[in-house]
Amino acid sequence: MPALHRVLVLGVGSIGERHLRCLQNTGRAQLSFVEINPQLRATIAERYSIAQHFGSLEEAFHREQPECAVIATPAPFHIPMAQQLAERGVQLLIEKPLSTSLDGIDRLQQTVSERGLVTGVGYTMRMHPCLIAMQQAVASGRFGKPVQLVAVTGQNFPTYRPGYRHIYYNNHATGGGAIQDALTHTLNAGEWMLGPITKLVVDAAHQVLPDVAVEDTVNLLARHGEVLATYSLNQHQPANEFTLTVICEGGMARFEGHERRWRWTVKPDSGWQDEVIAPFERDTLYVAQAHAFLDAVDGRANRLCSISDALQTLKVNLAALASWRSGRWEVT
Repeated sequence: MPALHRVLVLGVGSIGERHLRCLQNTGRAQLSFVEINPQLRATIAERYSIAQHFGSLEEAFHREQPECAVIATPAPFHIPMAQQLAERGVQLLIEKPLSTSLDGIDRLQQTVSERGLVTGVGYTMRMHPCLIAMQQAVASGRFGKPVQLVAVTGQNFPTYRPGYRHIYYNNHATGGGAIQDALTHTLNAGEWMLGPITKLVVDAAHQVLPDVAVEDTVNLLARHGEVLATYSLNQHQPANEFTLTVICEGGMARFEGHERRWRWTVKPDSGWQDEVIAPFERDTLYVAQAHAFLDAVDGRANRLCSISDALQTLKVNLAALASWRSGRWEVT
């Protein structure tokens, strides 16, 4: 039986706990974690029967040498922590967004390259079987040249993140707001499908969510080069839906995450052809991501979102925030 990978999880708030749980579910990891909140640290250690846990990254370095790390702290800490770990030769999975600024990313990329490290960023939509199949079909030219993308998504955020008022979400500086928290997943999926967004303009507002001032509703117009795109998102509607449609010269393809399917049509009034998958739990994509990360560490194909792709999406996040504030088109 292969040896377990020594994986250190940094931060075990909501998303960090999910990473910890999903790594544990792979059966391929010997886990430890860092958490500065002593009460939360004790709770998570007991809940998952994890003996090795630390109050700081420095304490973790003093007591063990991890092989891999998952960085699930607030976004402003991602790059400084990743740099410290990369300098020690640790393989990295970094939660999205990559950061809230471009500071330090060039240096991190250089260190990662020099050390030959496996890296990935947690854009889990790249693990969805239906979106993978659709991306491959569009990229193959099956429907001809893409000309337009339309993405519409929304959910009732308080249902899924009831503590949103008190975490990173309530402040842009810590990675909060709908653009950096939720829309970034859709933007990354669109760029994976069609290549980089080259310019954009944004209208956004705080419409509904109580006790925060950040935007919860966003309309974004963009260009992926010659391809026109529309992205619409809110975090307060009752239905949990995600639809991403790519219209091409010879047909169209649509991902419907809430229906667990992708579908396509190539002739007027011919109806849709559907590819549907079985229902799955929310953890499923994170378990798939954990396996993909450990597969890459084992030398197999790296299916994760790269730091370069995540950097491009970070530039889009920052341009979207700038456009909202200025009311002007921004070039990414």
